[in-house]
Amino acid sequence: MNSSKLLHIGKTVAPIMLGAAIYAFGLLYFIVPNQLMEGGVTGITILLNYAFDIPIFLTTLLLNLPLFLLGWKVLGARQIAYTGVGIASLSLFLWIFERMIDMGWIEPFRTEHDFILASLYAGVTLGLGLGVVFRFGGTTGGVDIVARILGRSFGWSMGQIILVVDVVIIGSSLLYIPREQILYTLVAVFISSRVIDFIQEGAYSAKAFTIISDEAPQIADLITADLERGVTLIPAIGAYSKQSKYMVYCVISRQEIRRLSQLVKSVDPRAFVIISDVHDVHGEGFRET
Repeated sequence: MNSSKLLHIGKTVAPIMLGAAIYAFGLLYFIVPNQLMEGGVTGITILLNYAFDIPIFLTTLLLNLPLFLLGWKVLGARQIAYTGVGIASLSLFLWIFERMIDMGWIEPFRTEHDFILASLYAGVTLGLGLGVVFRFGGTTGGVDIVARILGRSFGWSMGQIILVVDVVIIGSSLLYIPREQILYTLVAVFISSRVIDFIQEGAYSAKAFTIISDEAPQIADLITADLERGVTLIPAIGAYSKQSKYMVYCVISRQEIRRLSQLVKSVDPRAFVIISDVHDVHGEGFRET
């Protein structure tokens, strides 16, 4: 294996390990001390900890190991390799942080009244950790592996499978924790999902303009000259009029939205304009790859 290949693997494995460390910290610093919950296999490990005081790192490893081996057999080594990194890293950092808490090196965030603060910070921390893991092609195992297998075998949606499992696990936790904690857990899960999306889609977002106008070439020339943005002219035919025309497509920063809208109106006040969100833009004028 050459050095460039090793460097590429290192640049992928290191962020996955970092994300797993952040996720493990959030679980032990915010979730467990306040008797909140999580979904998936992690939720099962937390339930076992609440009910029988079994270390979370141990059940995380034991529950994920057979799922990982099943995924390796069904999905193949290429799809599951970085999941193994995520599982091993999560178990390792859970063990490290549990030891640090037991030795008094870390004092978990406990509260008896302000659970909303705990759930907000838990959501941000867990979402940040998982977002980094997912962004670099890894997972922390558990339901993600099951969802991939069922999705591949039966065509079921991964999102639906994960949602059903999470509802069952979080609902089962009513046997051990108060209803209020479940509601705060839902806040944490929602915040976590938003942070994951933010990390996955990229911190930098922009706007895409699709402009349909009889003056499309002139609009494109103005955008190029005034905003110095790349523009694409796309041939199109009106379904009703059967007339040939062009569509203008370009991507701009949020700060340029008003200026571009004014340019379009100055040329063709009746132009049909579609503005869409785009994320993680690479290329000239934006973030370079």
